[in-house]
Amino acid sequence: MDSKELVIPSHIAIIMDGNGRWATERGQLRLFGHRAGVKAVQTIVEAARSLGVRHLTLYAFSTENWQRPASEVSGLMALLQNYLKSELQRMLRNEIRLHCLGDAEQLPKDVRVILEETMAKTAHCTGMNLNLALNYGSRAEILRAVQTLARACEEKSLHWADIEEAHFVRELYSAPQPDPDLLIRTGGECRLSNFLLWQLSYAELYFTEVKWPDFGRDELIEAIRAYNARQRRFGRTGEQVQAGGQA
Repeated sequence: MDSKELVIPSHIAIIMDGNGRWATERGQLRLFGHRAGVKAVQTIVEAARSLGVRHLTLYAFSTENWQRPASEVSGLMALLQNYLKSELQRMLRNEIRLHCLGDAEQLPKDVRVILEETMAKTAHCTGMNLNLALNYGSRAEILRAVQTLARACEEKSLHWADIEEAHFVRELYSAPQPDPDLLIRTGGECRLSNFLLWQLSYAELYFTEVKWPDFGRDELIEAIRAYNARQRRFGRTGEQVQAGGQA
């Protein structure tokens, strides 16, 4: 199937794994791999935009990543800051709006400032939503949503019996964007690692041995090709999907 004939997922989420191992294989420090990973981010953002992806979510820094060596964490924050500074004009040219999923208040102040500035300057863009999951953990996100709803009940602005799924979804970092259609994880690992646990309920999962620095446009198209080969049933039978048209 030619790439022009592919059905492009509206929302793709990616766990960008393998930077450190990629660097180790080359006799380099882990930060060398993270630098190469930033170049892969640039490539994939551009490729996703050109293919017509409407929402792209990248797992950039988890709540658990703070446990890494301090030198690696500071290096990652510096790379993030540089990326935001260098990519602003490209985002504006390509009509890419930046969002942050996660607790940005815990990020270093200089990183938080440039992040907020970039989100504000791209807020009018309508070509694609780029979500960077920063200081993000899905369990913390779910707990935060529950606490918000509990507070609303305590304040009598919401009754517990009236709580519907829509109330909960509105309190997630990803609201009001749709759930991912396709999750890609690079680097050979086959787990979700506390990423978008609620939102990925019906996503198609694609795992590849390719490490993130080597993941480019061709690899993205291959993942989308695999997505196209699957039948998304959402609890229905295959016959029902065929009769009503595949979702």
